[in-house]
Amino acid sequence: MEFDLATAVAKDRYPITEPESDAYDEVVRAARASLARHGYAELSGFATHDFIDWLTRDAEALAATAFRSVGQGTAYLAAPDGEVEEEHPLRRVMPFGVRVVAYDAIPFASPLRKLYESPELTAFISAIVDRGELYPYGDPFGALNLSVMGEGDELQWHYDQTDFVVSLAIQPSEAGGFFDVVPKMRNANDEHFDRVRALFDGDESEVVTLPMTPGTLLIFEGRHSIHRVSKIEGNRFRHVGLLAYDTVPGRQGSAALRQTRYGRTEPFLTPPTTRS
Repeated sequence: MEFDLATAVAKDRYPITEPESDAYDEVVRAARASLARHGYAELSGFATHDFIDWLTRDAEALAATAFRSVGQGTAYLAAPDGEVEEEHPLRRVMPFGVRVVAYDAIPFASPLRKLYESPELTAFISAIVDRGELYPYGDPFGALNLSVMGEGDELQWHYDQTDFVVSLAIQPSEAGGFFDVVPKMRNANDEHFDRVRALFDGDESEVVTLPMTPGTLLIFEGRHSIHRVSKIEGNRFRHVGLLAYDTVPGRQGSAALRQTRYGRTEPFLTPPTTRS
């Protein structure tokens, strides 16, 4: 198949190729309002059914190349703080298991890569997050990832270290794999450790579960909203595209991060597979 943005995105609902239109402005305003109120904007039905089918076939072909990392981590993505009591949220460690295909391993012909590299999408995301001009993230590993989660995989409660994350739901797992979030749990003035402690102790009264619906584009501000992916059950992979942007062109991640997340530090000059 040949990639065509006009048939990949549901243009009647999301006219991303018509930035001067009233409909475009209406979508952007609604998404901005949701970000301001909830810390996330769900654009359901963003991808067309035919494009989702193509994305799914592509993701299934790439799944075997995903690097899996497992371990224990804190919600703050840092080493446990030994200066606080044992049950403090800063010291709580929880299991994680994730698999990922890095940007440099995603074929040039991949529909996910084609969508990510379209300047119209970058401009659309930039308009919604309203942080000035955005650029595709300059890191050859982290700019675009395919998240592949299988039986037993999970992602512990945590905060992101970036201002926002853009994801595209491709395929849900048979069971589990829910995206749970407590919107705006913390702010610049208060970590609300008491609420985090209650959450870790089993109080999920503040938890919102966002449906894993194929074709949904999610813009999520995870720096202040604690979130997790619950344990995957069943034989079907959970596939999500993770699209990264930055306000500075060319910025890259560290070698240590590359080794931990991707199992290597040197990028491929060209993707090692042409499957699509």
